[in-house]
Amino acid sequence: MPAYISPISNESLSILCKSLMDNNHIDQGDFEFYSVKRGLRNQDGSGVMAGLTRVCSVDGYYIADGEKQPKEGRLIYRGVNVEDIINDCIKEDRFGFEEVVWLLLFGSLPTKERLEQFCNTLSQCRVLPENFVEDVLMKVPSPNIMNKLAQSVLALYCYDETPDDNSIPNVLRQSIQLVAQIPIIMAYAYQVKRKNFYHESLYIHQTKPEHRTAEVILRALRSDRKFTDKEAKLLDRCLILHAEHGGGNNSTFATRVLTSAETDTYSAIGAGIGSLKGNKHGGANLKVAEMVEDFKANVKDITDPGQVADHIAKTVKKEAGDRSGLVYGMGHAVYTISDPRAVILKNEAKKYLPEAPQFADELRLLELIEELTPQIFEKLKGSNKKICANVDLYSGLVYKMLRIPMDLFTPLFTAARIPGWCAHRIEEIITGGRIIRPAYKSLFMPMEYVSINDRTEDIVVKAKKHGPRGNGYL
Repeated sequence: MPAYISPISNESLSILCKSLMDNNHIDQGDFEFYSVKRGLRNQDGSGVMAGLTRVCSVDGYYIADGEKQPKEGRLIYRGVNVEDIINDCIKEDRFGFEEVVWLLLFGSLPTKERLEQFCNTLSQCRVLPENFVEDVLMKVPSPNIMNKLAQSVLALYCYDETPDDNSIPNVLRQSIQLVAQIPIIMAYAYQVKRKNFYHESLYIHQTKPEHRTAEVILRALRSDRKFTDKEAKLLDRCLILHAEHGGGNNSTFATRVLTSAETDTYSAIGAGIGSLKGNKHGGANLKVAEMVEDFKANVKDITDPGQVADHIAKTVKKEAGDRSGLVYGMGHAVYTISDPRAVILKNEAKKYLPEAPQFADELRLLELIEELTPQIFEKLKGSNKKICANVDLYSGLVYKMLRIPMDLFTPLFTAARIPGWCAHRIEEIITGGRIIRPAYKSLFMPMEYVSINDRTEDIVVKAKKHGPRGNGYL
């Protein structure tokens, strides 16, 4: 489709941005002077306590004598260790995502009969509103599926007879429908992108009522609608591991912030999608994929520890990769010794490798990045902070093994996270009670208003200065 051309010239934008940057600088010392919890983080990197939840616990350290101590990571859904859920699904050779959806929303483990009824309900709810695909997805295709998902969620508001009713029964109904519909909207949005941006064939496959979510996704994505049971169950485990991650992660907190304002479900979930798209959040799995390609392009043997270590060092020194100094897929705000999601996905990738042997070298590369990065960080930065692989390091590889395109790496994260967001939205409605409103300290000095006819040049508002250089004005 034709691109929109902005009427603002690059030259004009450059001039405007110069003024903007000059008048928006805040010295680092000011944050320290006012004891600002930047990123709502404490000095030790832990999150500021902003609320209570019964939905999920992310456990990666403990406090001893006032000091943060590392420990093996655990991810707990409603009191149940996610590793136990995964292990039982493997033992019983069954799907588990729908059970996790029930667990997150209702706080209990369902009986076999109750779960089957719930799966039937989800299947019925997958039907999209009449002409939704044509009017919302096809008429305005997007080059980015995350933005299309956000737009689609907001569009669903228009098809809802009671969109602004925030009673628990209505929000629960909306939540179940979103859990059911987002995966199929994601798949269809990708098909529309293929047609409009890659000039490839468009396939809109109808869902089968007996299929679980992972099967629905794979059937909708593939032109021949074919997939193996092993593929579907591997994707199901990915969905389970991405379904929820506590109230403090950026997208869930965004959802709770909007919920606290008493907005509608579609607006709150749309905010979560916008947050998850970010490179520092769900979009990090794409940054890992880009980093892997950089290693492949610049390292002769990506299975050689010495060569990989050299390139990691260049990456940390901002001499390679995207020059950010970041090794994507390494480090986490909570996990220290291990991220249980990364541990499980790495093991799943190893087990699936006989089905996709062409990824053996890439798996070895990721293992080397996980093993060597902490040592290189300590050597180059003098930091002994515990860092471990996070879920993004291995999730992209698993998706590649399943022949899922990079366009869908973060959208798949979204499809899995809907139940977590909805559980937290419901909990915020029930227990929150107050609009979330933290404080920001203003740093400008008062000044007299000057009439526009008396101005010969732009008048800059002076800012307070309380950093290391002492009191004064910027």
